[in-house]
This record gives sequence, C-alpha cells and structure tokens, in this order.
Amino acid sequence: MTIHLVANPTSGGGRAGRILPRVVERIRRTYPGVPMVVQRTSGFDHARECLAMAVSASGPEDRIVVMGGDGMMHLGVNAVAETGIPLAMIPAGSGNDLCRGLGVPVGEERAALDLMAGTPKPFDLLRISQPSAPTTAPTWVGSIVASGFDARVNLRANAMTFPRGRAQYPVAVAAELATFRPIHYRLVVDGQVRELDAMLVAIGNTTSFGGGLRMCPEADPDDGLLDITIIHPVGRATLVRMFPAIYSGAFTHLDVVELVRARSVELSGTLADGTPLTVMGDGEEIGPVPRTIDCVPGALLAYAQEAE
Repeated sequence: MTIHLVANPTSGGGRAGRILPRVVERIRRTYPGVPMVVQRTSGFDHARECLAMAVSASGPEDRIVVMGGDGMMHLGVNAVAETGIPLAMIPAGSGNDLCRGLGVPVGEERAALDLMAGTPKPFDLLRISQPSAPTTAPTWVGSIVASGFDARVNLRANAMTFPRGRAQYPVAVAAELATFRPIHYRLVVDGQVRELDAMLVAIGNTTSFGGGLRMCPEADPDDGLLDITIIHPVGRATLVRMFPAIYSGAFTHLDVVELVRARSVELSGTLADGTPLTVMGDGEEIGPVPRTIDCVPGALLAYAQEAE
C-alpha cells in the first residue's frame, strides 16, 4: 500500500500549510512502514497534475488523500470519479461545503484522518457534460451547480482579494444586487421542457456551497436524485431579506421558492443583456451553458460518515 497525499498549503489562509506537518506525522504513526508520497501544490493546474499522477500510480490497496478547500476537493472528486479508487478528504479551507455534505468532520483533521480506518462509502456525483461536445470529458461536481444570482456572486467572490474567506460572499451579494436582473432559463427536467424567468436555478447533490449557503437543504448524496432549487423573480429588497434564511436553509417555504427532484437536467439561459449563463460547480467556474447535469449514483467512493 502507498498513501498519496496532495495538499494545497495556501487553503484557509495558510491553515492547510500549518497543519500539514502534523497530518503527515499522524499518517506515519497510524500506518508505520507504509510508503507515503506528499505533494504540496503550487496552483490549480499543478494540483490537477499531482492528482492525475497519484491516480495513475495507485493500486487497489492504495489511499489518495486530498487536503485543502472546496477547490481541492473538487479536483480530488474529478480525479477519482468512476475509478473505484477511494478518496480521503482533509478539509482545511474557508468553506469546506463538500466535506460537510459528505459527513467529513471539519476543523478536526484527526477525526477526518480516522475515517480512513473504515470502509469507504459510495456517493452520488453530478456529471456535467456539453451537448455540443459529446466527446469532451465531463466535469464532476460533488456539492452544488450554480447558474444564476448565486453563480454571479460566486464569480465575483472568487475574483475578490479583500475580504478573505467566508466574508467574501456577503460583500459579493451586496455588489451583485446593484445590477442583477432575473434570468431567462430553458430547462429540460427528465425530458419535460420548462421556460421560465428566475433569480437562480441551483442543482444540488449535497446541501450547501459558498461557505454555508444551504441552497439545496434537503439534498441527499446517496439517493440517486438531483435536488433543484428555483427562486422565481423577486425584488432586490426581498432577495436581501432571504439570504439569512438561505444560510440556515429555512427559506424553502416561501412562495417564490420551488423545489424539484430529478435524475437529469438540461440547462440553458441568458442574462438580461443576452450573455449566456456561466455554470459554477463546487465553487469553481465550469463554463457557459448549455450543459447537461446528470446524477450518477455511486460515482464517488469516499472515506466519510453518513452525510448530513
């Protein structure tokens, strides 16, 4: 057995780099004599390369461990999806939404590492493909696919240099509200066509993204279904008032909120100025619509507890 640890030392404002030595030491004590390869990543592309090499070098008894924030978890998920290689996750970012959604302890690297002693569990993943490029490899998402106001906020927050961490999202919400208008969507939900205007359409495998925005609070990552949250057009003041309830997940009773479950969604749409929507997944930019999102049961094998 070989343990491959791929870590982003800058995650969580440098927290991942600070705890990395004790994570390595605990793994060595728990698995004495087991070879371990430790990769400290220097950027997104380097992390992708490190994980691809780890997967290609892994046998059935090996372990792949990824440490960092949701971006690193996203890369880890894409590296092992449908390979049958189990993934261990050590959350060390500012949001850690995917880990929370899969039941991996956050802020307790020891407890997260201890999960490797158990049996990995199968979880669903969201597979995002391009209808216009069917031979292009899909992108896999573990938490939520965002496409509307939530995606615009995510994009803006990703580009911000101040403030850092979870404080970016409230600031980005306020900035995006100044110009945002409802989006025209075309959805094909399990074969049924819908044309509608909405503030956002979020498609979830787990409950939250963006550092705790519980956009799909009833999502279950092992039920074989997508959870779709639609917020129909509302005024800016109403949307602002809704956001605290989105963090708690207590907004779904509102008349402007619609919840749908499905196995597949074809998503397209345009902003008010005619610009195609940008799809985000696990907080990362996926690209413009149209996109097809399918739920693939058991596509991820991970060391995790029961999901929330």
